[in-house]
Amino acid sequence: MIPFSVLDLAPVTQGSGPSDALRNSRDLARHTERLGYKRFWLAEHHGMPGIASAATAVAIGYVAEGTSTIRVGAGGIMLPNHAPMVIAEQFGTLDALYPGRIDLGLGRAPGSDPLTARALRRDLKSDPNAFPQDVIELMAYFRHAEPVRAVPGYGARVPIYILGSSLFGAQVAAALGLPYAFASHFAPAEMMEAIALYRESFQPSAELEKPYVMLGFNMFAAESDEEAHLLMSSRDQAFVALRTGNPGLLMPPVENYRENLDPRAKAMLQTVLSATAVGNYETVKRQTEEFIAKTRADELILTAQIFDHDKRKRSYEIAARLMDLKSAA
Repeated sequence: MIPFSVLDLAPVTQGSGPSDALRNSRDLARHTERLGYKRFWLAEHHGMPGIASAATAVAIGYVAEGTSTIRVGAGGIMLPNHAPMVIAEQFGTLDALYPGRIDLGLGRAPGSDPLTARALRRDLKSDPNAFPQDVIELMAYFRHAEPVRAVPGYGARVPIYILGSSLFGAQVAAALGLPYAFASHFAPAEMMEAIALYRESFQPSAELEKPYVMLGFNMFAAESDEEAHLLMSSRDQAFVALRTGNPGLLMPPVENYRENLDPRAKAMLQTVLSATAVGNYETVKRQTEEFIAKTRADELILTAQIFDHDKRKRSYEIAARLMDLKSAA
């Protein structure tokens, strides 16, 4: 069995607000906890009307308070936006409140547009070594008391994951001996090359003896293939809006949405199909089996940008039946 987890963007849908989105996230976390999912991660994005998890550590605490066994964490914290010690204190606090249940995924993108990134008041670093150095500094706050002590933070056993959508993240994760989570759900182009590089270059560490690959995977499961494709049109609209510089709320599904798009927009959506399962149970079972066999993933983290909250919960219910699929490893 390979574990399934949840990546949630706390979607703000048309006609709702951030409070609704965060309540839905906690409800989804409770639901997927009962279904046997391993972890529930929230993502840091800024300046995006359709995503309510910008204050990611706060949202994690809210979800963790409403659950009892599922691991809760960040997928991820965009480290260039923060001083490493601040993140050590935040996640040290979360670990103190919810011991043994907190994860920390780290990425090097700002999770925003350049103007918003500047408003976050951290210098944007052009040095490619800045991110791995920040990761090492952050890990040191968890491990050591001197010369500066993070309180809470020092001694916290918070697992760290490196996130990425390119070869850079794979190199960092391999060099530091950390688990690697690839953002194949929205940028799968370099997925296979990044996985191979990570596995071949991996250096065992005190945190991890052998490579561990978690892959983002879009899941749109419903009672019929037709309904699932309709549900996916909300994600499609959000993806096209983001890629064309006009992010907005998560919109209701639209019949035949792709058919009315221009070729450029269709090509954008085509790029993410390699890490997507869409259909009824039998269809998503076949697509998920093929993806696991191709990638030999150690874990899938499923994301479902579905407008209707109950249908989103139903998608995760159907996907939970797939958890007995065997890895080809």
